[in-house]
Amino acid sequence: MPKKAKPAGDGKEEGPVPCKQVKVEAAGGPSPLNFDSPSGLFESLISPIKTEVFFKEFWEQKPLLIQRDDPSLATYYRCLFRLSDLKSLCSRGMYYGRDINVCRCVSGKKKVLNKDGKVHFLQLRKDFDQKRATIQFHQPQRFKDELWRIQEKLECYFGSLVGSNVYITPAGAQGLPPHYDEVEVFILQLEGEKHWRLYHPTVPLAREYSVEAEDRIGRPAHEFTLKPGDLLYFPRGTIHQADTPVGLAHSTHLTISTYQSSSWGDFLLDTISGLVFDTAKADVALRAGIPRQLLLVETPAVATRRLSGFLRMLADQLEGTKELLSADMKKDFAVNRLPPYYMGDGAELSAPGGQFPRLDSTVKLQFREHIVLTLEPDQDPSDETQEKMVYIYHSLKNKRETHMMGNEETEPHGLRFPLSHMDALKQVWNSSAIAVKDLKLPTDEEKQSLVLSLWTECLIQVI
Repeated sequence: MPKKAKPAGDGKEEGPVPCKQVKVEAAGGPSPLNFDSPSGLFESLISPIKTEVFFKEFWEQKPLLIQRDDPSLATYYRCLFRLSDLKSLCSRGMYYGRDINVCRCVSGKKKVLNKDGKVHFLQLRKDFDQKRATIQFHQPQRFKDELWRIQEKLECYFGSLVGSNVYITPAGAQGLPPHYDEVEVFILQLEGEKHWRLYHPTVPLAREYSVEAEDRIGRPAHEFTLKPGDLLYFPRGTIHQADTPVGLAHSTHLTISTYQSSSWGDFLLDTISGLVFDTAKADVALRAGIPRQLLLVETPAVATRRLSGFLRMLADQLEGTKELLSADMKKDFAVNRLPPYYMGDGAELSAPGGQFPRLDSTVKLQFREHIVLTLEPDQDPSDETQEKMVYIYHSLKNKRETHMMGNEETEPHGLRFPLSHMDALKQVWNSSAIAVKDLKLPTDEEKQSLVLSLWTECLIQVI
């Protein structure tokens, strides 16, 4: 059985709870979660379990069940997303498939009940009440401020994209068949109760989603019921299914997921191309042509031995490499993650504010957790030398409304600098504050130009 942090309460269904509390908390009032820092938020989310215990004993290893009799946390969770929120959300223009799925688990299989086009709340509620269908709402952080606030902090904490889905299931119904996911999963029970069954993985730390037949998975390894305020974690690959008990009100739970395509294998694929690119510039053996017709025949043993030798040589090269060329992972994270959480219209993130930076100014980095530095070949197609450049990508101008929605045309926001600016940029990144005149650049003009570029992108402020 996964570890229980506290005994659960009586779980009786309560009436509607006003959500004014969340609005107050979003404005900086008291909250059962700690938003002072990314680590503080995660620690409060899994409380009373300590983070060092979580990562040592549970992360990627086994499920963790935290049952809490905490009325303030239960009230807070209920206000994150409710069945009653769907009416106003549908009026904003939600579409089947993109924003909402309607489904049922029938004889161990998923039956999709989506209509075409725009979702109408009355039809949605009819399917929910009469067909006992589960409503799956995709990426609610696009519309619910407090979920944006939570997931933005978690993306800073994990350094990986954090998505979410809401599942609303009527009493006596189940939405999805037994399956496993390719993500680390945190379940927050928001309304009602949900009965869960977890099974041992058939594919530990799975890299893709898959449905599993009932006759393959055996008996549940863990079985329990979540109530409002409870939290469940399980690693990717954990087979699971959940239903709302008969005779109770509907269940609403939030699934927060992270670490998709964030394995060592993914990182190796991301960095090896840059390593080969660098090494081939210095080693003529890597620039020599492959044997004639190698692509037309089964790979001969001599070619396999040659590749093995190259890999050993690259491993030796890697040991002495200080700066790895990044291909996609850092950029993709910066491009697709949530922008910083803010109150108001966000104008403070679209234009620089405060004092103009001058040579006699002292500056400091802001939004540090939303910025990545990478070394990449120059992306200017007119530059045939393809020298390495320093690229700075940030998420300050990302669109919350498209988060995790598969928007492939998103352009990165950021800057690029010559490799000669790397030391000066590291000074800015690694200092709590730095005098512009102390930057490691040969001329005052270059120093002021660097900080002006960073200031214009809202990445630094004058203090």
